Amino acid sequence: MFYDTFSSDYDHFVNWPGRLALEIPFLTGQLRAIGAKSVLDAACGTGMHTLALSQAGFDAAGADLSAGMIARAMENSQAVGLQIPFKTAGFGELSAAFGPESFDALFCLGNSLPHLLSPELLSAALADFALVLKPGGLVIIQNRNFDSVMANHQRWMEPQSAREDQTEWLFQRFYDFEPDGQLTFNVVTLRREAEGVWTQSIRSTQLRPLLAAELQTSFQGAGFESITCYGDLAGSIFNSSSSGNLVITAQRLKK
Repeated sequence: MFYDTFSSDYDHFVNWPGRLALEIPFLTGQLRAIGAKSVLDAACGTGMHTLALSQAGFDAAGADLSAGMIARAMENSQAVGLQIPFKTAGFGELSAAFGPESFDALFCLGNSLPHLLSPELLSAALADFALVLKPGGLVIIQNRNFDSVMANHQRWMEPQSAREDQTEWLFQRFYDFEPDGQLTFNVVTLRREAEGVWTQSIRSTQLRPLLAAELQTSFQGAGFESITCYGDLAGSIFNSSSSGNLVITAQRLKK
């Protein structure tokens, strides 16, 4: 599985201090605006957002389909002395794993929903989001702005790099645009030890580019209201032609 094999490198791939400094103020502001106390980080990866929310005073839990990512999340939690409930559970399995109406809010960040490769799978995932949330509960998703990616055929993303002790990493990401309208997401990882020889690995997975209009309609169909679009997790205005991300906030209908 793509993310099981990527889990050992993932925390080097992401600049967590910079990312969390930018994103956590917006996320916590959204939570406090509705008086949320409990939050589920769906597709939590290595759990860094989950940990940051716990440290900010929220009752946070995390779930991910990848057992490798959940193992790393538990290691990260133990390293900072936190006891976070992390579970191996994918989209459509969250309400069964945690129970219906268990959370005031749910996050799904890091371009996770596009891994659902059909409208039916997306609908099932959003219905599960609604079921695991309390009435009036908040959902926040963050995807690439695929309106711009598809319109402009944006194949390449900025390379990432990291260094820790004697190990250095370089990451290059790019899309292959497939005839059926889906994307193949490729990550090339270069790694070397102590200025030695570079080794290379390539990982690939399929994505379905989710456009803003489809997502808004899908949220409405799953029983959400107050649907708002932003261009990033700093809360900028969404521009379909220029924003790097599509962030959507919505609330489950109150009974």
